[in-house]
Amino acid sequence: MKYKGRNFIDIFYIDNKKSLKKFEKYKKSIFRVFFNFLIISLCKYLPYSSLKKSLYRLIGIKIGKNVGICSEIRFDYTYSELIEIGDNSIIGSCAKIFAHESTRKKIKIGKTIIGKNVLVGGSSFIAAGVRIGDNSTISHCSFVNKSIKPRTIVEGNPIKELKRR
Repeated sequence: MKYKGRNFIDIFYIDNKKSLKKFEKYKKSIFRVFFNFLIISLCKYLPYSSLKKSLYRLIGIKIGKNVGICSEIRFDYTYSELIEIGDNSIIGSCAKIFAHESTRKKIKIGKTIIGKNVLVGGSSFIAAGVRIGDNSTISHCSFVNKSIKPRTIVEGNPIKELKRR
């Protein structure tokens, strides 16, 4: 999906009929969302294995080679096909990775891309439309609400750059 030079699209649904028509294009089947929910719930408790990665690929998540996905990870149920994880990356326990978010005024749908050789610390939250550069590190319990440049170490809520490698 192309979003006019951005990684995401904003759909405003307060007093905007054109935008609601745009949302119809991105709306998902309730059966597909429920299937994704079942797969993600099952994978939460599976140990690290190729079966777990295969199940995630089944619902559309793009996972590279040698990716480590710990237990109790929560991926977006609705737009799981917009999530990409690069080769040799590690996702820490209890991390949350989303491709959409909603507020009172809008819905934001975006491609979430985690680059190669990235370490995502446990209990971190990665918001929709974020691109994490290659060889980056995200500290535990961080809230990633904007894109991260390659070879960067970040931490905090919201994230702050600690240093560049």
